[in-house]
Amino acid sequence: MTARILLLGGTGDALAIARTLRPRHVYSLAGLGRVPADLACAVRVGGFGGAEGLARFLADENIALVVDATHPYAAQISANAARACAAAHVPYWALRRAPWQPQPGDDWRMVSGWAGLVEAIVPFARPLFTLGREPLAHLNEVPERQHWTIRCLEAHPGHARARIIDARGPFTVEGERALFTEARIDVVVSKNSGGAATEAKLAVARAMGLPVVMMQRPLLQDAQREFTSAQEAIDALANPI
Repeated sequence: MTARILLLGGTGDALAIARTLRPRHVYSLAGLGRVPADLACAVRVGGFGGAEGLARFLADENIALVVDATHPYAAQISANAARACAAAHVPYWALRRAPWQPQPGDDWRMVSGWAGLVEAIVPFARPLFTLGREPLAHLNEVPERQHWTIRCLEAHPGHARARIIDARGPFTVEGERALFTEARIDVVVSKNSGGAATEAKLAVARAMGLPVVMMQRPLLQDAQREFTSAQEAIDALANPI
């Protein structure tokens, strides 16, 4: 595509798309995690100042297309992007990764927010959180009878009742089984992110008979074109309709 693209990213799928972009295009990151240094396209780190700020950026930078490849749970970012594109009359495309579906033998317990999550893990002693950084804001709330293992992108010292693992997928079944066994995990807390990079934890939970407390996905904005994989988006950018 010859028009200038703004790719909203921060996921592995977004990085795969970014690796195909030429120098005139822009890859935008919120600032969490590592910033890739091997891309041909420009990389922008930081927020835009809401939908209004993003709309100004689109106009100032002559952006002709926005591709939203943010995390499925980044609902506010997606809402801002859709509003900004409508205001700036710029097409809005989005990568909407298919959610995981429960398989035979799965014990999924759906919750819609932090309060429901905390209630759901009351019977358990050693939960594994794979929600990103959100649990870090609640380390002072860990009950005395629980020990949390939290996996996210950020290093953090944790404390006596919370262990923080900074790691980025993809994760393997063998690696997840070793972690579950070593940390004596008895429940997994997860977002329904979809994709293969972090799905191994669900296979291991199934095999070990462990429940999964699953955060429901937020509703996301409709886009003019939607894709279920990075490759679909890459193909569309190479052959726009």
